Amino acid sequence: MITTIIALAAVALLVAADQITKLLISSHYELGESTHVINGLLDFTYVQNRGAAFGMLSNQRWIFLVLTTVIIIGICYLWCKGFIDHTTGRVSAVLIVAGGIGNMIDRIALGYVVDFIDVSPLFDFAVFNFADCCVTVGAVVMAVYVLFFFDDRKLKSPALAALEDASEEETSGASANDE
Repeated sequence: MITTIIALAAVALLVAADQITKLLISSHYELGESTHVINGLLDFTYVQNRGAAFGMLSNQRWIFLVLTTVIIIGICYLWCKGFIDHTTGRVSAVLIVAGGIGNMIDRIALGYVVDFIDVSPLFDFAVFNFADCCVTVGAVVMAVYVLFFFDDRKLKSPALAALEDASEEETSGASANDE
């Protein structure tokens, strides 16, 4: 219960940080305006993204709203059912949910997502925002969780898991007797 409360507080803080940065950019910059933050590395460029990464599926916000809602509900379901039981998985869930909510707020309220982090001075890449960073880092951390910490036996029915455990015990017991 405490972990869930901490996670909800973290989601709220991350969403607030995302929305505050977007508000600052959209209220202090004209559309397309750019400022060098770190010369040759980072610019702040105000862009309105009506699609996904790199502007794909432009003006299809309902697809993103539905997809984001399904992902958030899925993560919350897995969390509540105990499938996300390791710190790595919990951190990734918080990041993904916060980023999804941050961009969802923009899509609902504005019809587009405010993007401003521009690393094109360093290499050619799409302009993005804090919520995008949360989702990206969360996805990488989720991959680490699934690869190294997730117990896939939890996805199976209790009866099937019990049968597999019994089979493993018999196998290890038989090999112990063989020695």
